[in-house]
Amino acid sequence: MNGMNRRGQGMPEEQMLLAETSKANIINSTANGKIGEKTTFLTPEPVRLTPAWEETNLTNDELNFKEVTMEQAQLETNPPKDRWRIVYMILLLHGMGTLMPWNMFINARSYFIDYKLSANYTGMADEDNWYSQDFMSYLGISAQGPNLLFNWANIFIQIGGKLTTRIVWSIVVEMLCFIVTVALAMTESSSWPALFFYSTMGIVIVINMANGIYQNTVYGMAAKLPPSYTGAIILVSNISGTFSSLISIGSLWIAPNPRTAAIYYFITALFVLSLCFDTYFALPLNRFYKYHELMSQKEIQKKVKDNSNLSSKTPYWTIFKECSGQCFNIFFTFFVTLAVFPAVDSEVKRFDPNFIVDSKYYVDVMCFLTFNVATMIGSSLPALGSWPGPRWLWIPVVLRVIFIPLFLFCNYQPAGVKRVLQVLIPYDWAYFSIGALMGLSSGYYSSVALMYCPGTVSSPQYVSTASMFGAACIITGITAGIITSFCFPWIVANLSLPL
Repeated sequence: MNGMNRRGQGMPEEQMLLAETSKANIINSTANGKIGEKTTFLTPEPVRLTPAWEETNLTNDELNFKEVTMEQAQLETNPPKDRWRIVYMILLLHGMGTLMPWNMFINARSYFIDYKLSANYTGMADEDNWYSQDFMSYLGISAQGPNLLFNWANIFIQIGGKLTTRIVWSIVVEMLCFIVTVALAMTESSSWPALFFYSTMGIVIVINMANGIYQNTVYGMAAKLPPSYTGAIILVSNISGTFSSLISIGSLWIAPNPRTAAIYYFITALFVLSLCFDTYFALPLNRFYKYHELMSQKEIQKKVKDNSNLSSKTPYWTIFKECSGQCFNIFFTFFVTLAVFPAVDSEVKRFDPNFIVDSKYYVDVMCFLTFNVATMIGSSLPALGSWPGPRWLWIPVVLRVIFIPLFLFCNYQPAGVKRVLQVLIPYDWAYFSIGALMGLSSGYYSSVALMYCPGTVSSPQYVSTASMFGAACIITGITAGIITSFCFPWIVANLSLPL
């Protein structure tokens, strides 16, 4: 025994125990009559669990459940439901808020052009008052210019940051901009129209920069949830324009003058944004949202591990070539639409003095409400079926260019311009039909092209990049259409047909 102790002094404790266990097994085997057969029941190897947890590539903290709280464990074992559809309703509200700034400003056309920047208010001659002549085009450039830069940059540069920081500050900035807009509406500005014009454009630029961040963040929130929640945002985005038009008409109806109507109108936008701000903080408290956020974080961690050894270089040019056909359809659809709406469409005047729509509401009903309702219906039709297919979609998209001369041949009377071009469509109902068809086709073909775009790429891992190219082409088409609209006042003032 002493010899054994002396031999074990130079041996580590674990090896000594394994050696003794091995000898004990050999002795037991011999005692059972199997002389010379050395069967080792315990091999000198580390004990492994079955199934092998080491092969799951989890950290020690995760293997020992140190990173899992009791609440997370309960969420994973009992996935909660969206009781009373609260999360769905909150995302509907935020979808309304994402398009609120753009719709509110373009629907307030009469306040800006017919009141704040009008010749009667400012005392300027019509030929010198360029502020009102091209106001809608300048408004569109100021609103969509920042969006154009941010959308293309977002394809190649992934902008990070905490979700709460981005969404809270973007809403706060938008609310401050609307407060300043209401203050300007309450201020006498007839003696400084230039300052009012540039202040308004500055507000539009800032509010749309903040709204670009807000919109991307809202879609990021919805991406953590089931697909129907992203559909809720898209649905209410199409309704937002109609809602803004109805609010504008209601403000004109109850207010004694355009100034008061604008105050009511912009305060409504401020109220909607404040609801968006408050309801956002309710989401992290909801068990349904917390569960899907937890699952999203785990999926992201898994993708990071799976892609750690893969090349991070994305073949942007190859992806763009594959989806370029649908990108053109998206671009051209929005180009034609924004070339005439709202710059041309809102300047078409009532031809028949006895027409059913009063002149006070003519622009709001015939231009904005008609377009927004038709677009909403058109964007809903692809759910019933899409035609034509991806290969031939470009044909009706290109044919939509006919809407540009059709609107110019209506009673289009841009401010400060004496029309020379003949009015070939002197019928209010014909103008209404053209506007409705333009909105219906815009909503339908843009939705179909956006639906086709991700499916044109050969590799599924680049579907999201193709979608971002499609989204960037939306803004590019909008911006190109708005820039083109600057030409139409000159066309009707200098060209005529030899009839």
